[in-house]
Amino acid sequence: MAINPKLLNEGEHVVWSTRTHAKALLLPALVLIVAAGLGGYLSSLPDDNKKIWLSLIWGIALVVVLVYSVWPFLNWLTATYTVTNRRLTTHKGVISRTGHDIPLSRISDVSYEKGLLDRILGCGTLVVSDASEQGRVQLPDVPQVEKRQLALSDLLFQGSKHDDGS
Repeated sequence: MAINPKLLNEGEHVVWSTRTHAKALLLPALVLIVAAGLGGYLSSLPDDNKKIWLSLIWGIALVVVLVYSVWPFLNWLTATYTVTNRRLTTHKGVISRTGHDIPLSRISDVSYEKGLLDRILGCGTLVVSDASEQGRVQLPDVPQVEKRQLALSDLLFQGSKHDDGS
């Protein structure tokens, strides 16, 4: 799950690494259950052209499950957030990979947001403000978001403490 050690610079180490909370899989799991249940129910109905209807029903169910359950699961499985002692990096993508790095020295603020469901499930959105044109990067559904925010803030404080010469 963590960043590939080959992508770390000399003296750099991983502080924490995670993927989005399993909350992101609730809707895909519901779609899977409904598609399988509906397909099974419709398959049990009597009909003269049963083979044609079965092929059509299960073909549609397969497409729905692939698009709305399997693909979101693969996206969830391949997306990671990693904080090292030098940078925040995000990676995502099933077929083609994309990554984004923010050096810790450019981060000006770290906060988090939690809705009611986030509070119940123990996750939230980590909001990182940096000095670039983008200004604000949101990392949704981060597990234990308060703990992650505290660890990142601690890294930033330690870095600014050393930059001051203290």
